[in-house]
Amino acid sequence: MNIIICGAGRVGFTIAKILSEQSHSITVIDQSSEDIQKINDTLDVKAIVGKATYPSILEKANASEADMIIAVTRNDEINMLICQIAFSIFNVQKKIARIRSQDYLNPKFTKVYNKENLPIDVIISPEIEIAKSIQRKLEAPGALDSVPFSDNKIRLLEILIKDNCKLIDYKLNELTKKHPQLDANIIAIIRNDKTFIPKKTDQIEFDDKIYVIINSSHMSETLRAFGHDEKISKKILIIGGGNIGFNLAKNLEESLDSPRVKIVEKNKERAEYLANNLNNTIIINGDGLDEEALEEANLGEAETVLALTNDDEDNLMVSILVEKFAKDQKEIDDKRTMALINKPNYSLLQSSLKIDDLIDPRLNTVSSILKHVHKGTIETAYSILNGEFEVIEAEIIETSELINKELKNSNLPDEIRIGAILRKDEIIIPRSNFVFQKDDTVVFLAKRDQISIVENMFRISSI
Repeated sequence: MNIIICGAGRVGFTIAKILSEQSHSITVIDQSSEDIQKINDTLDVKAIVGKATYPSILEKANASEADMIIAVTRNDEINMLICQIAFSIFNVQKKIARIRSQDYLNPKFTKVYNKENLPIDVIISPEIEIAKSIQRKLEAPGALDSVPFSDNKIRLLEILIKDNCKLIDYKLNELTKKHPQLDANIIAIIRNDKTFIPKKTDQIEFDDKIYVIINSSHMSETLRAFGHDEKISKKILIIGGGNIGFNLAKNLEESLDSPRVKIVEKNKERAEYLANNLNNTIIINGDGLDEEALEEANLGEAETVLALTNDDEDNLMVSILVEKFAKDQKEIDDKRTMALINKPNYSLLQSSLKIDDLIDPRLNTVSSILKHVHKGTIETAYSILNGEFEVIEAEIIETSELINKELKNSNLPDEIRIGAILRKDEIIIPRSNFVFQKDDTVVFLAKRDQISIVENMFRISSI
């Protein structure tokens, strides 16, 4: 596809890199000559310095031939205007815009986003997406990540193998003997910073990060089988009441098993806004790095602490204070900490600062955008390992070459691994003799350079 990306920041750069490696024709536009130079030096894409709101610049980018435009500049209004011009003048059919302002995202005003008004097909809100991602992690204690597929009937879990896991040194083909009732399929392993799709004879080792496709109803049993028996947190402390903290608290209030949530917010006006717009969340106006504010929030009793301010250094400091307030090592080990980090180099401090999870807003945004790039019957896509792989949900239509083929005879490349199939209401973890049928929903892992093969195998033709 011909795709124009407006904005060459971290998100725009990452999207351009992934999509160009999937053999799409990419053009990037940005006002910053420095950012464009970086693109020119490192990526095989066309890069243009200029304002993407100028029709002449879009014309230079050959917008009349573009299948899609992705507006991820730092300004909401510019992203909206780019989509308007791309549609009105160049008739670009698919338009994706990153929009941060909560006022633009108010459900009361969604009718403005249509062909007659503002022709934006997909709106990506990083803050809302990150809040959803954190909530999923809270729902799967012990997992580093948890992603729903097929209306939450199937899930992808990212799990760290610790020394208490009783499946260490087991071969993958022995797992079903050990846990015959478990619907789970290991589709990828990270070991010593290298990622591979495991074979049946590969073993699970200490310190592996494994990606497992599971029947969602077996989540707690799966986590327990891999050595994680953590409980869902009932006492949650959020440091920072910005859009991410607010949306997370709001989501948690609406969950069926609502936990006790507290937010420490430095800005008094913002704290008052939170108090007026949240029902069951306790708001404390104070500095999240001030020990008196943390004592008032009762940091010691919090089971999960989320540092979600706009300052990376403050978020890292919160983890140090969590240790300081703990009575003993067991309390440190039992407490779950997550920190929002925009600078990727800070990930090197994760283990030394004992942070359980670093949240990268860039990866959340990129993954949210990429799932709308695929064509046809691909319903959901989730990027993992910095876009190296995607976990994809797709439906088998009547023209697919997979129909009536056994998995072992399907000629799937080694870089594609089928994880699970939803057939009507049944979840199937496929064996080699599994036969694909029309209308099956398939959840699978694919390396990014295999995406075009995936689209071809599912006989997809439209955007």
